[in-house]
Amino acid sequence: MAFRGPKVWLWRWRRNPLRRRADKVEAWLVLGAWLLTVLAGVSAGLAASRSVEGTLARERVEWRQVEALLVAKAPGTFAGQTGTASSDQVWAKVRWAAPDGSSRTGQVRVRPGSAAGTPVAVWTDTEGRLVTRPATAAQAHLRAALIGALVGVSAAIVPFVAGRTLCGRLERRRIDQWDAEWARFGQQRGRTAG
Repeated sequence: MAFRGPKVWLWRWRRNPLRRRADKVEAWLVLGAWLLTVLAGVSAGLAASRSVEGTLARERVEWRQVEALLVAKAPGTFAGQTGTASSDQVWAKVRWAAPDGSSRTGQVRVRPGSAAGTPVAVWTDTEGRLVTRPATAAQAHLRAALIGALVGVSAAIVPFVAGRTLCGRLERRRIDQWDAEWARFGQQRGRTAG
């Protein structure tokens, strides 16, 4: 519905002898579509946000940092004491103890040229599998907000598009009715329409 000025705004809700049944139906349809759009977007966004934030909070509680040892010397040579950026790291095999006492191995990024047996901090889940460092509370809040907004907008698109489609069909039907009425009027006047 295009904004046509303050004098015509919400005209379908006013008493008017020219208002047709289709106008009333369209007014209720537009109102319902907007309410469903807002309700679907907000509820889906909040649900997704809570779910993501809950999952990330559970990861912060359950995931543990453990000490692993390099199995073999890391490839490459270490360039300096301050070279700890991820671009200055290489993949190497490490071994650590799982919560059940079994020995696990995996690949992590370490400084180039690190000697075998060098301790490396790794993060594991409750079963002892390697995981990434859990998100901090601030990171989790940001991720949850972004995912909630994305899900909310995605969910709101469905009733919005459905409402616009139905309004378009009503508009086409109304135009077809106008054409039929003008054709009938033209025949009554002895003229042909078109």
